[in-house]
Amino acid sequence: MYKLLICFIAGIGAGLGTGFAGMSAAAVISPMLITFLGLPAYEAVGIALASDVLASAVSAYTYGKNRNLDIKNGIVMMISVLVFTLFGSWIASLVPNTTMGSFSVFMTLLLGIKFIVKPVMTTKESMNQVSRKKRIIQSVVCGIVVGFICGFIGAGGGMMMLLILTSVLGYELKTAVGTSVFIMTFTAFTGAVSHFTIGGMPDLWCLILCIASTLLWARVAARFANKASAVTLNRATGVVLAVLGAAILAVNYVK
Repeated sequence: MYKLLICFIAGIGAGLGTGFAGMSAAAVISPMLITFLGLPAYEAVGIALASDVLASAVSAYTYGKNRNLDIKNGIVMMISVLVFTLFGSWIASLVPNTTMGSFSVFMTLLLGIKFIVKPVMTTKESMNQVSRKKRIIQSVVCGIVVGFICGFIGAGGGMMMLLILTSVLGYELKTAVGTSVFIMTFTAFTGAVSHFTIGGMPDLWCLILCIASTLLWARVAARFANKASAVTLNRATGVVLAVLGAAILAVNYVK
């Protein structure tokens, strides 16, 4: 019963973060499973990434159905992210003590405050004024940066993509989240497969419960987000990120 409760609560946070802001489930589920269930970190991350796959996929489908997804540039950015995540991981393996997992936690909290204080009000019309060539170049460069940093420090992918898509590439918020979860579907799948291949199958009940809860709440959040106005979505996204960031910080202090 205790395991069910922890996995369900972790799934609520991860699902809302994914559906509203394209946030990786690993940022929420991993510390919860490690702290309260005593799972090994590698196993917890594998479960979180597996939960991310379906949650991101159903969120991406919802955003795509509402025309809030840029697939062409998303694919370009995804390839850059995947390649340079591997490169960043290799570089990190050569340098001792480079893990900075707390980076994504602080980033989640600060990004949440940013959306509340300074909302993204870019429109699709202004977003589409950028030339195709410039957008591709931006996607490749930003994918390289996101991928390398994620591979090097092992955290922050979903939040970094959302920040770059809104602040650097000039996406309106719904399209930014839709494109982010589209990319996260494939990056999470790659990460989950590698974790299970190297570390073996994790606790099956934890895996099933986390996947189910994350999927449910990601679906709820994505449906709400696509119907909400820009102002409401910014505030909702900001509140969700700020609360999750603060909660994860608190969980880390429990360790």
